[in-house]
Amino acid sequence: MTAHALWCVAEGRAELQPASEGTGHAYRALFSGISRGTERLVAAGRVPPSEFSRMRAPFQEGEFPFPVKYGYAMVAEGMDGPFAGRAVFSLHPHQDRFRLPEAAVLPLPDSVPPSRAVLAANMETALNILWDSGAGAGDRIAVVGAGVVGALTGYLAARLPGAEVALIDPQPRGDLARMLGCAHALPDAADGDCDVVIHASASAAGLALALDLAGPEAAVVEASWHGAGETPVALGGAFHSRRLRLISSQVGALPPVRRPRWTFRRRLEKALSLLSDPVLDALISGETAFADLPAAYPGILAAPQTLCHRIRY
Repeated sequence: MTAHALWCVAEGRAELQPASEGTGHAYRALFSGISRGTERLVAAGRVPPSEFSRMRAPFQEGEFPFPVKYGYAMVAEGMDGPFAGRAVFSLHPHQDRFRLPEAAVLPLPDSVPPSRAVLAANMETALNILWDSGAGAGDRIAVVGAGVVGALTGYLAARLPGAEVALIDPQPRGDLARMLGCAHALPDAADGDCDVVIHASASAAGLALALDLAGPEAAVVEASWHGAGETPVALGGAFHSRRLRLISSQVGALPPVRRPRWTFRRRLEKALSLLSDPVLDALISGETAFADLPAAYPGILAAPQTLCHRIRY
């Protein structure tokens, strides 16, 4: 049998096409997750040429902009080797079967079902964002943009003792915010004077709001990836007088203070273990069979209500 994967073949168009199986032990896909923010930019051909190398996903085939096999939230079952019969997570694109070296997979903790483990890559990003923010116990924290990464970052921040965390998003996500331990506010009703603000909406308006919400000498963490094009940044007004700090966070690197002790594998293992809470199932906003994915893919990426859309194999 030939392995098939989802390929972005042109702007807004995806197809199931044959793909390389790779080398190593055999796995069959169970579920994968669509990371809407990044995959939307890839599907639109908006990866800047300067980032072609840095934005390659592990086990990607093809080259940006098109055709390209992309994705990094795969849950599969081992067919042979040390993980035969076990569910594992890998940073692998959307594909029905493949081979991987042992070092490229992590077995799921017993407390994390395969259907939820598709959130692992997004949880890893959220953990890195929280580290980069320097948020601590008792802080007033705003997360602008309650997509899956923003929501997971808010979920982690809300576990800091005494922290007051608000998810700010134009979508009606009050029930979700409360489930995650956060408050919810619409952009025009958000309270400011925050100790830490995390921006995850990938929009100029969201970044401007994040800067407005920051208290004096507060940290504003830019967690979005904006892709090709220009994003204006409102550095006039009170930005300098309040001595704000604008910090970039990107999961491709560990925060400097953790690099002597943490590895990428240790971080991903921790992210998987943080998915034990059943409340996180609320971040799965839909599911599509792999065979139906090419037709559904553009709509999934375009819908603002999409959080993590799960693919079933």
